[in-house]
Amino acid sequence: MAVFAIIKPTKHQDFLVMKKYFTTSIGRLRLFAFLEGLSLLVLVFIAVPLKYYFDNPSLSKNLGPIHGALFLLFVFNALRVGIEEQWKFKETTWKVLVACFIPFGTFYIDYKILRKIKPDEN
Repeated sequence: MAVFAIIKPTKHQDFLVMKKYFTTSIGRLRLFAFLEGLSLLVLVFIAVPLKYYFDNPSLSKNLGPIHGALFLLFVFNALRVGIEEQWKFKETTWKVLVACFIPFGTFYIDYKILRKIKPDEN
């Protein structure tokens, strides 16, 4: 019985942590950053080698537009969150925007900046 008392709160906490990714603007920005970074990694390390070494461009054709859409979602959301949270452009916003142009940049910016910001319910 005591085991279930320990497991139950942690499942609820995990649900609450996941919920903030969808209900807060910072959470959505972090989610888009992760998805954009992941799509870039799959594109660069799987799709491009398949296209050029194995003559199979199908994954590149399908994943390219998805990555582009995620990139645009990240950029627009970064600008929107920067305005909503009143970030100073020279201190925070430009770092977040530049991160999406650098491989692994979205993961780095999430670790260094975005996870430290306490999300407000919007």
